[in-house]
Amino acid sequence: MKKTILMAAMAVIMFSCNKEENKAAAGFKTAYVDIAKISEGYEEFKDLESKATVKSQEMGRGLQQKVQQYRLDYAEAENQSQAKGPQWTQLKVQELQKREQDLNMEQQALAKQMQEEIKAQNDSVTKKIKKHIETYGKKNGYDYIYSTADLSSIVYAKDNYNITETILKELNDNYKANKKDEPAKEAEKK
Repeated sequence: MKKTILMAAMAVIMFSCNKEENKAAAGFKTAYVDIAKISEGYEEFKDLESKATVKSQEMGRGLQQKVQQYRLDYAEAENQSQAKGPQWTQLKVQELQKREQDLNMEQQALAKQMQEEIKAQNDSVTKKIKKHIETYGKKNGYDYIYSTADLSSIVYAKDNYNITETILKELNDNYKANKKDEPAKEAEKK
């Protein structure tokens, strides 16, 4: 009998603790943000991509000229190889191979430089997005804001928990406002 009373008391205690946990859990305000949609729709990311494309083209112009000159020199060497003999041809081939290796190394160095610049800019924008989401969460009383993307930990959530569009709109509005202020800030620096 003592065991039955003890077990009943334990069950009541466990049930009441469980009920308290459920009340606390039910009081959490949560939401999620689709990071892939943010990346696709955020104007600053689009601007960075456009700037990177332009910069890549500008940086590659000098290399393109060198490649074009290399092709012309290669074609000329092919034409002259019969007349100049095998010894000249062998030396010219070695020279052209060295130039080709140099051009490949220069191309790789430019690609690496662009990747590093793009990564640094993307990291900066990503930090800005995270900070904005954190601020938004604090301002709106969220306990948790989760992120979702292609391989997310959120398999299912009701659509009303999705705040992606709200966050994206705020990010773009802030970016546009800061973009308008940039010319004034540049003028102040001068």
